[in-house]
Amino acid sequence: MMKYKGYTGHVVYDDEAKIFHGDVLGIRDFITFQGKTVDELEQAFKDSVQDYLTFCAKRKEEPAKPFSGEFNLRLSPELHAKLSSKLN
Repeated sequence: MMKYKGYTGHVVYDDEAKIFHGDVLGIRDFITFQGKTVDELEQAFKDSVQDYLTFCAKRKEEPAKPFSGEFNLRLSPELHAKLSSKLN
């Protein structure tokens, strides 16, 4: 995993093509990058994120924010109490 400006990149190595490629996780938009060396891959990741942010700014759109990891759910008070008692 790679991190840059709050975005996380997931990397896979393709042994047939002899290249690393990846994509940014946790957003609905699709951002990809690739490189033959670790340095090239890291720079491609940063460049892709920066290009995405620049593209959004030019279109006056808010860039997608990575998922926070929080998930809010409304439950009845009774079910909430039952679930809470199971955790304690």
